[in-house]
Amino acid sequence: MTAPAALPAPHWRRNQAAVTGAAFIGFTGFTLVMPFLPLYFEQLGVRDPGTIALWSGVSLGVTPAVTAAMAPAWARIADRFGHKLMVVRSLASFVVIMSLMAYVTEAWQVFALRAIQGLFAGYGPIAITMAAESAPPEHTATAIGWVQTAQRLGPALGPVIGGSLAQAVGLRGAFLVSAGFYVAAFLFVMVGFRETGAPRRAAAGKPAPVSFAQLRRVPHFVLFMGTVFGLQLADRSFGPILPLYLLEIGIASERAPFLSGILFTTTAGSAALGNQAAAWLLARRGVGGLVPVACAIASVGALVFASAAPIAVLVVMAIGFGFSMGVAMTVIYTAATKAVAVPDRGAAFAWLSTAYLVALAMSPVLAGALGSLSMRAVFLADAVGLGVLAWSVRRRMAPV
Repeated sequence: MTAPAALPAPHWRRNQAAVTGAAFIGFTGFTLVMPFLPLYFEQLGVRDPGTIALWSGVSLGVTPAVTAAMAPAWARIADRFGHKLMVVRSLASFVVIMSLMAYVTEAWQVFALRAIQGLFAGYGPIAITMAAESAPPEHTATAIGWVQTAQRLGPALGPVIGGSLAQAVGLRGAFLVSAGFYVAAFLFVMVGFRETGAPRRAAAGKPAPVSFAQLRRVPHFVLFMGTVFGLQLADRSFGPILPLYLLEIGIASERAPFLSGILFTTTAGSAALGNQAAAWLLARRGVGGLVPVACAIASVGALVFASAAPIAVLVVMAIGFGFSMGVAMTVIYTAATKAVAVPDRGAAFAWLSTAYLVALAMSPVLAGALGSLSMRAVFLADAVGLGVLAWSVRRRMAPV
């Protein structure tokens, strides 16, 4: 398949701004409310902390699980009608779902809406594809990097804004504000983005995409997938239990939304810095040396969280945890890109995204289930898992 011709510079830069802006606004809008889902379940009448953690876990996990199952179907539709339609469709669905979330009265209704949301979600990976395809080849890496940074910075700001909103207008009102954010993201893409060419409809003689069996023969590719999965499993485990954990260690209920927002924001912001620093660090230390160190530092951060340390210490640990996770994730994606032949990179990125989505689905469910027994056990499990990941990468990859 021949790549579509690059647009003139003003058009691709306009596309870049539209996709980056929509990603930032959308991810900010999502994290205005989702980190506080445990507190919302409490408002809905669920009193037992273990049950709250379980509802939070399955509700956070069901959306990416359904999204992963729907991804092949939506990919075929995008191939026929273009990626812009897919992103606009996804953002419009978030406007509706987030608005309805403000009016639920039972815990199961939150879960049901999150399941429906999974049918239409997934604009994040598509936004990266849109940025890459619309940019000239010499600017592809920059285009992808800016969208990834926006997807990190949105969650860095969203929780602290959401914590303040929860105190000012309540959690129900915060869902309506979140819907407003998605309206803005929808307009960014609808008005600002121009499709780079005709949609890629079925073409005679189109080469078959590379299979997973072929990618498995690429050195370390399965390890790269496993590392992406493991990193996301740990990174997303805080969501279902952190606000409840703060209550458990003695934080006043009126302060829990704001302080958990600070911790979520600190972690996400530090991860964005890690994404940006990864290239500089990778030039000085190989993948086989850098990723294990990053995983080990994140493991220590998870251990400190399990110790119920003071908030100031937890904030410092959140910085180290987030930065290390950001570095490790960017380095792994960079290494995987370099390991795969150029024509096969699209398929390779799709498999890495599958590992990411499966972890995104499993992590909150597992964290919620484990948190229903012991919230500290979630952080301990993260520490052990990251330690094993550090050992595995170090053992299987010589510094390269």
